[in-house]
Amino acid sequence: MHINLVHLGRVPYADALALQQQVVAARKAGAIADTVLLLEHPPVLTLGRNSSRANILASGDLLTQRGIAIHEINRGGDVTYHGPGQLVGYPILDLRGEWPNKRGPALTKRHLGPVDYVRMLEEVLIRTCGEFGVPTHRICGRTGVWTGYGNASDACAPGTNPAPTDPTQEKKIAAIGVHVSQAVTSHGFALNVTTDLRDFQYIVPCGITDREVTSLELESPHPPSFDAVMHATARHFGHVFQRQLLAVASLEALLSAAV
Repeated sequence: MHINLVHLGRVPYADALALQQQVVAARKAGAIADTVLLLEHPPVLTLGRNSSRANILASGDLLTQRGIAIHEINRGGDVTYHGPGQLVGYPILDLRGEWPNKRGPALTKRHLGPVDYVRMLEEVLIRTCGEFGVPTHRICGRTGVWTGYGNASDACAPGTNPAPTDPTQEKKIAAIGVHVSQAVTSHGFALNVTTDLRDFQYIVPCGITDREVTSLELESPHPPSFDAVMHATARHFGHVFQRQLLAVASLEALLSAAV
């Protein structure tokens, strides 16, 4: 069992969305194996199913002047920003496959639920940041990955509240928003590597007002290159999901083999 890995480079959001839809259709049809697309986008704002237009702070004219497009999409979450220097990953996986049991290392034939799937994506990014000397963790009730030391458990204990934390020490370094249809995932994660964070000033990122955003470039004692982070993320994805990732030369090659 393996996962196809495709590096797409920098792709306009609308084009990437169309390509993603082709891969999703092929996966649903059983024509291809599970696949991860890694890429960058030119500046763009995306609004998920739970988004509020009020969280876009800039006027339409200003966004147009800055060359920042807006797309309303079917992933979960609120508004977020994508741009150069941000590693975007679109895993297109059938959650009905054979996936790790979080209670142990063995694979079990089980349906991987959306919540467990998101926790696994967070684990990939936590490990990736750690490789470059940046400690990160989860915040209970807030999807994504945050800098600083904290509770990295899968969830808060039932009936409890998360311990109070210092928001000045917790900055969002990676966002996650997914969609699941017929057990096949789409959309995914965005990790700030060398991202120009000034463009985040045009939104309330993910609708969160009490935490800032940051990047590996700012947080790492030895700022890594984009390619180094991309390769590390792919490696940790394979470790967390317990599958071998096999590089495919191009998306065209992947889809043509499926015909």
